[in-house]
Amino acid sequence: MVSQEQTRYSTGGIFINDRNRRGRDPRDNRDVPRINERIRAPQVRVIDADGKQLGILTSRQANDIARSRDLDLVEVAPLANPPVCRIIDYGKYKYEQSKREGEARKRQKTADLKGIRMRPRIDEHDLMTKVGHARKFLLEGDKVKVTMLFRSREASHPEFARKSMDRLADEVKDVGQIERPPVLEGRQMIMILSPRTAT
Repeated sequence: MVSQEQTRYSTGGIFINDRNRRGRDPRDNRDVPRINERIRAPQVRVIDADGKQLGILTSRQANDIARSRDLDLVEVAPLANPPVCRIIDYGKYKYEQSKREGEARKRQKTADLKGIRMRPRIDEHDLMTKVGHARKFLLEGDKVKVTMLFRSREASHPEFARKSMDRLADEVKDVGQIERPPVLEGRQMIMILSPRTAT
């Protein structure tokens, strides 16, 4: 029987079975900043809760100051030389950080692919309605997939469909550009328009 001491790694005291496939300890979360006694640097640059610099101190001195104020010592810039730590309430810091990330996610705009379907014998008024929809989508920053659907023998005259698609692309050329020209795929013709980039 192998004792526990023999199965431990010499560095860190973690059981072999506690590591994942890459050899890392699954409890080792690299995204979470080190706080209080987990800060390993011998010296750190300390910033007060008010934003005032306290200078370069040893980790123990900085921890004592944070503990005396009932706050946490949080490593905010671990790659700096010496690492930068702030004396703050860690729970409040985590909450504000997640709030900032949520706001950044909200501000990100992902370009969706909106679809418009037409027929080759489309009427003038209906075409202008489709142009209005395409213009609205392009102004919102979305791409537009224009699909021309063919019924029975309409596919034998793709030039009519091509003419309607070219007309639609010409009507929205001030806000959009052709990313993929009209291509006949089976019983439909597809064209993709993308928003015009500001130059």
